[in-house]
Amino acid sequence: MTGSDAGEPSADVPANAPVTLLIADDDEVTRSGLRMLLAAQPGIAVVGEAADGVEAVEQARRLRPDVVLMDVRMPRRNGIEATRQLLAEAEASGPPKVVVITTFENDGYVTAALGAGAGGFVLKRHPVRQIAEAVRVAAAGEAILFPAALRRMVAARPLDSAEALPKAALTGREEEVLRSMATGLSNPEIAESLTVSLETVKTHVGNVLTKLGAQNRTHAVVIAYESGLVVPGFTG
Repeated sequence: MTGSDAGEPSADVPANAPVTLLIADDDEVTRSGLRMLLAAQPGIAVVGEAADGVEAVEQARRLRPDVVLMDVRMPRRNGIEATRQLLAEAEASGPPKVVVITTFENDGYVTAALGAGAGGFVLKRHPVRQIAEAVRVAAAGEAILFPAALRRMVAARPLDSAEALPKAALTGREEEVLRSMATGLSNPEIAESLTVSLETVKTHVGNVLTKLGAQNRTHAVVIAYESGLVVPGFTG
């Protein structure tokens, strides 16, 4: 999937299979506004709301939504812990996908939520169509990558927050694949740019996630930025 500063991911979601969505945000006005706007978007059915992390977990268990749009700063249990618990309670049908929604991309909570397993993040100031598309992309199992937002998020972090890559160093080809991921390229696009098969790219991506201890592609890209393997401003 290709990302850009406009930040619109894309995915093929069957028109006859609406994505069920749970919205978790402690601000009632924000939560109600999101519900009204997203319910009006094609292919999305808002099935519930939660005012904090505890309620988000309880509602997700009861309603079994495809996606949880999760605020990170909430009382009782924040979005990070709620995400971690939801993903740890995976049943046969699998846990819901989690998309973090936040005010500022440089919020340290976002990085922690990605590390807990959230598939990506959107900003509350994004147009509703962009948030809706991120929800659809998450439901389809695709990575939600906004390269420009990720660069800004990491660039805003203190210099001493940089961390070394795990001891299990990546191979040269795996580093190439990770850098391509950081630009928002999908697996087919990486395969084309590196002139290798799609299966080879999938193998490399799997190896990258395993070696970095990353929950998903977005988390791997954040690790790449924070380690200095990819620097803010990198465009491929």
